[in-house]
Formats: sequence, structure tokens, C-alpha cells
Amino acid sequence: MSETFSERLNRPGLIVAPGVYDMVSARLADQAGFDALYMTGFGVVASHLGYPDAGLATYSDMVGRVRQIAEGTVTPLIADGDTGYGGLLNVDHTVRGYEASGAQAIQLEDQEFPKKCGHTPSRRVIPLKDAVRKIKVAAAARSSSAFKIIARTDARTAHGLDEALRRGEAFLKAGADILFIESPESVEEMERIGRAFDAPLVANMVEGGRTPILSRAELEGLGYKIAIYPVAGLLAAASTLQLVFAHLKSTGSTRDWDGHLYPFTEFVRMIGFERVWAFERANAED
Repeated sequence: MSETFSERLNRPGLIVAPGVYDMVSARLADQAGFDALYMTGFGVVASHLGYPDAGLATYSDMVGRVRQIAEGTVTPLIADGDTGYGGLLNVDHTVRGYEASGAQAIQLEDQEFPKKCGHTPSRRVIPLKDAVRKIKVAAAARSSSAFKIIARTDARTAHGLDEALRRGEAFLKAGADILFIESPESVEEMERIGRAFDAPLVANMVEGGRTPILSRAELEGLGYKIAIYPVAGLLAAASTLQLVFAHLKSTGSTRDWDGHLYPFTEFVRMIGFERVWAFERANAED
């Protein structure tokens, strides 16, 4: 790894982080040369468990995927840690576990349990004092300041932007390194967020979500440092799967499929078969 996430934060320019949710998406994103990868809770829960992102995944479900992705890639990994999976002791355990598993940053949010995807309705947040204590515990739990704490607030939807900004300021004072004001609903709100803080800010670009999808230049101009695209790859994969499966069901074959398929010979190399072939050659009997 040529550059850590902490080092990249100190250089100018927007960090674009695609959402990864399994080893195929992680390896493809890793090979594309991004500055960071974002392990999306929404995508992991959907692909790994087949459940909605509604507090159904456990710490054990998620930390295993953190370790798997971090070990199988070289790009710095930002990992979704939801609410920390419980109380303060759970937050401490989660931060330590994510750091030990190879993530370089953890995202923690202030939702009540069970939490919900940030672009869906009926989200509720815990009292501010409780959320601040979680961030303080998270900052103290890490073994190195290079492991970054991303504090997310979901207060905008239920309580308005002013409350979200108030929470953001409190989280920075509590020790957060990066601030994530979830689901602003207009460019004007994003502009207010950018003016309000002198700290790295996360923009959550969810296609079909509550927040406008902006260009790299627009996000940089508004003051954002990191843009995550948590579901772009997942939605693209689901769309293609739906089409090819419908064609297969209708015709009984893929022979006349005119959509794009990842070349099989390239896929087996991407997934690591070249090492298998080299191992077999090296250990072949004379």
C-alpha cells in the first residue's frame, strides 16, 4: 500500500470511495485505483444476509466482512460500523475489532437501535449526550490516531438541519476526525454544511436517495473531502443480474444474450486463479 487513508486526507482533492460489499466488488474497485474503498453496510447486509439494512446485522457479521475485504485488497478501507452494535462497551469493542481487522476508518452513527438505512423513513436518533459519549469512547478505543473516526448524524430528516449541525459540532469536540451529516435534501443544505465546519466532510451519494448527486467539482466547491457511492455497484450488478436471468428464463439459454458480460478469462484472473496455476506448476510432480 503506497499511501494510507490518513495520509491521503492531508492531500488536496476529493476522495472518491466506491461502495464494496463482497470480494468481487472489492477486488474490481481495488484494481480500479481509487484512493479508498467504502464497505457499505446496506450492501453487505443485502448481499451477505439478504436482509434490509435495518439493524439486523450483528458485529460478528460485519467485522468478518471487514477482515475479508481488508485482507483481499490494498486500497485503504473505510468501514460502516452502524451504531457500534450496542452500548458504550460495544462501541469500544467494535472500534478495536475493526481496526485490528484492517480498516483504516470506521463510520459510527447516532441512530436508535434498530438503525435503518439513512435514505429511508422513520429513523430516530439517540439523545445528543449519549451520542457524544459514543464518539468519545470510539476515539479513546483506537490504538492509533491514524485510524479515523467518522461521526455520522441522522438528525436532519426528523429534527432539521440546525440540529444536525449542532450534533456535528459536538461530535468534532468529542474527538471525531471526519463529519458525516446524513441526507441533506438540497444543494443549499449541502452548502450550509460546507460553510459550517472546518473539518473533513463526507457526502453520501445514493442514487435515488434524498441527497442530490453532484459532480466531483461541485462537491469540492461545497467543501466536501470524501464522496462515498455506497450502492452504485450494487444497483448496477442487480440490474444486470435481473436482465440476464430474465433472458435465461425466457429463452433457456444465454447463447443469444446481447448484454455485456465480464469476460470469463479475465474474471478467473481477477479472482486469483493465476496464483493457483502458478502453485500447481511449482508443485507438480516430476
